[in-house]
Amino acid sequence: MKRTALVTGGARGIGAVISRRLAEDGWDIRIHHNQSEQEAHALAEELNGIAIQADVRDFASVRAMFQAAGPIDLLVNNAGVAQYGLFTDIGPEAWRDLFAVNVDGVYHCTQCVLPHMLREKRGAIVNIASIWGITGASCEAAYAATKAAVIGLTKSLAKELGPSGIRVNCVAPGAIDTEMLQSLSAAELALLRDETPLGTIGTPDDVAHLVAFLASDKARFLTGQVISPNGGLVI
Repeated sequence: MKRTALVTGGARGIGAVISRRLAEDGWDIRIHHNQSEQEAHALAEELNGIAIQADVRDFASVRAMFQAAGPIDLLVNNAGVAQYGLFTDIGPEAWRDLFAVNVDGVYHCTQCVLPHMLREKRGAIVNIASIWGITGASCEAAYAATKAAVIGLTKSLAKELGPSGIRVNCVAPGAIDTEMLQSLSAAELALLRDETPLGTIGTPDDVAHLVAFLASDKARFLTGQVISPNGGLVI
């Protein structure tokens, strides 16, 4: 029986690469998007999957998405937003919006996926966090705080859901070549490479391959883990 995966933020960037990688492994893909409708439907056609719109900040919207998606065996909580700036410049509205997407979104999706997984006594959840959720980051305090929350939730759910056969793991990428790095200058990128022991910046494939492994039966004895593909930047 073919298994079904839902990837939030699955239409672009790392999410799209994760969707493609899981499809290669035989997963039936549900591609969540909020505003990237054209990209989501094009990718769904490519992968013979289904594109579904939802605002992960809104529980009713997420619940409708899961009703449309059908039973989900793998949830990849990838949708997220970032903000760069001094902590003193982050207003209450921006702070709440970061948490609404990065933390509430994970809460909403996980709440909606669990009834099926608990009935089946199996399933896997992979949360995408960030290296900054492990170490903290100057000028990214709010973003780091949201990702630290995701890491804490991952570990707690792994303990709570393990007896039901549900595995929960976290991927916390370092510097990955995505739109989030486009604001950096060539000099800043060069410095980032120099500070990384492997001397390079990661690619979305580096994240997607790890997600696919954690979703597979090869990772049957892994839960509650935070794995950080970061080239040795943080060890």
